[in-house]
Amino acid sequence: MDELNGKLIACQILITGLIARVANEQRDPLRFLTDFRDEIKAVVNGVNIAGMDSTDRVRAVAHKTVDELFSLMKPPSSD
Repeated sequence: MDELNGKLIACQILITGLIARVANEQRDPLRFLTDFRDEIKAVVNGVNIAGMDSTDRVRAVAHKTVDELFSLMKPPSSD
């Protein structure tokens, strides 16, 4: 289980870096990140989760993960 958690954390870091890289190339990086976060949350809401009686907890964890990923990114510096 620890190996799986480590791989998931590595994937989250990789994805965060990729999103940040793309955002830095945009004219308005903060708006891009906000729009992208909203799109990801819409996807989380629309994903079909089979085999569970209650998907609310799974969706809540997914939303929390999305928020954590985007909280790692800081707005561009004013330099």
